Amino acid sequence: MSQLFNPARIGKLELENRIVIAPMCQYSASNGKATAWHRIHLGQLAFSGAGLLIIEASAVEPAGRITPADVGLWDDETEAALNTVLEDIRQYSSTRIGIQLGHAGRKASSAAPWLGGQQLALDAGGWRTVAPSPLPYDKGERAPEELSQDDLIRIKQAFVDSARRAERLGIELIELHAAHGYLLHQFLSPLSNQREDQYGGSLENRLRFPLEVFQAVRDTVSENIAVGVRLSATDWIDGGWDNAQSIAFSQKLEAFGSDFIHVSSGGLSPLQTINVGPGYQLPFAREIRQQVKIPVIGVGLITEPQQAEDALQNGDADLVAIARAALYNPHWPWHAASALGAQISVPPQYLRSEPHGLKGTLKTNRQVD
Repeated sequence: MSQLFNPARIGKLELENRIVIAPMCQYSASNGKATAWHRIHLGQLAFSGAGLLIIEASAVEPAGRITPADVGLWDDETEAALNTVLEDIRQYSSTRIGIQLGHAGRKASSAAPWLGGQQLALDAGGWRTVAPSPLPYDKGERAPEELSQDDLIRIKQAFVDSARRAERLGIELIELHAAHGYLLHQFLSPLSNQREDQYGGSLENRLRFPLEVFQAVRDTVSENIAVGVRLSATDWIDGGWDNAQSIAFSQKLEAFGSDFIHVSSGGLSPLQTINVGPGYQLPFAREIRQQVKIPVIGVGLITEPQQAEDALQNGDADLVAIARAALYNPHWPWHAASALGAQISVPPQYLRSEPHGLKGTLKTNRQVD
């Protein structure tokens, strides 16, 4: 029996299998509002049969966008736009849907990757950024403004308000983005957080604001909504955030009621030196998984079905997330089911698509409305 196609549970959320499509920024929104691109993009991924589909990083306030074209969930207009996308998807797919809520901090105000990804000038569509400390991400960039106590209260409330909107949209899982060098990660790392108040210095202090945000969101939404965190296990820089600190953070999150931990790495500094290879982040996930009882999602150059299966069989993770592999092949879970001798749910319109030698790998448990 394939572990990848065994049911899983995150909090009270039941998943048909252990394949997660990780959030992937598309930089295709209009003033924070999801567009027809997202309907097509998320729609095809919702037909993949994955147990869980997580919507890309969605900013909790305009200043928290990575680029001007990021999705947001900060007002009635952005909520309504995402609702339109989700209503269409849910007519034809029963895939469970989550969302990643985030704030880019000092990495905000950037161009889309295909436009260079550099920080945008204030007179070219950019805006002033904020961070725990006034330290720029890279040399030559504008220094961010250091967040005041009032700013922290405002941003925490913005996460809460976005979480309420997500629940109204019927989203069943909320992932707080504390990875890849964005704001919550900036608080965690001693390389980006050099505050001298209760939010900086010791590990306990650096954990404080991310934990406050988590607790505020967890206390706000229904217990039926799974709430967890994506973290970068390491900065890949000596003296920075590392997996020992990630374990301490994960244990605190578990004690605060987190339903899962999603383990990635890097993104805090251009000085990082990453040893990239197949499954290169899974050892971090395994170490964290050994120290917590809540589900751990592993990710990082997982491209082959047997590789994903082995990660579960070997105890590296409880669920496996794919990202770029799903963009390249939105039917990756179908092919994984055939390779591992399992079945996967697809829309009934696609049942006739099975190659003759693979009959029985596709099934449907949903009729078109």
